[in-house]
Amino acid sequence: MDKRTRLQRAFFAIPVIGWIARDLVEGDADNIWYLLVAVVSLAVIVTMIWGLPALTLIALVGTALSMLAIVVMSTG
Repeated sequence: MDKRTRLQRAFFAIPVIGWIARDLVEGDADNIWYLLVAVVSLAVIVTMIWGLPALTLIALVGTALSMLAIVVMSTG
């Protein structure tokens, strides 16, 4: 029997994001590096296409994620 919860199975069923998440959880340890290279490459491509507005939005998302990480770490 599968030991995953219903929420995990639902999340892993999402076509692209779920496949990547399942590969990170169950796959090889090097998969996180492949994902990071893909995300950085996507950010570079988006910046080359749309320029400074895209770079600004990437920075704003990064700021929000950093603040969320600080809140999560400070709450324990």
